Amino acid sequence: MPQLPLPDELDELVARANPAVVATARPDGAPHTAATWYDWENGRVLLNMDETRARLQHMRENPRVSVTIFDGDDWGRHVTLLGSVISIDSDGDLADIDRLAVRYTGQPFGTRDRKRVTAWMQPDFWSSWPLPGSLHL
Repeated sequence: MPQLPLPDELDELVARANPAVVATARPDGAPHTAATWYDWENGRVLLNMDETRARLQHMRENPRVSVTIFDGDDWGRHVTLLGSVISIDSDGDLADIDRLAVRYTGQPFGTRDRKRVTAWMQPDFWSSWPLPGSLHL
């Protein structure tokens, strides 16, 4: 698997508000996946979740995660980022979830009475389909 940085065409794909799935490992080693909003900033992935989500506990126990981002116009085109969660912090003022909600919906996040948590993921490796520069078959 190639290391970062991403080729320009994949960086452009990841920079858009596309559908994504985050994968964590449960304590028994089984995978756990969840659809997610994300943002891409300076080669890192911003994730945000309700403090009760299973994936948050998984990230705390094992910071290794992957995020697969699909091209919203062509779900056969995607990039997977593999790395680790490097920080987990309270989103007490809901600034990060609002950032994501505005990115995806154009509006601040609607649920204001739940505690939120922000995780930053630092990717180390990536894979994609199709490969950058190749024809999509």
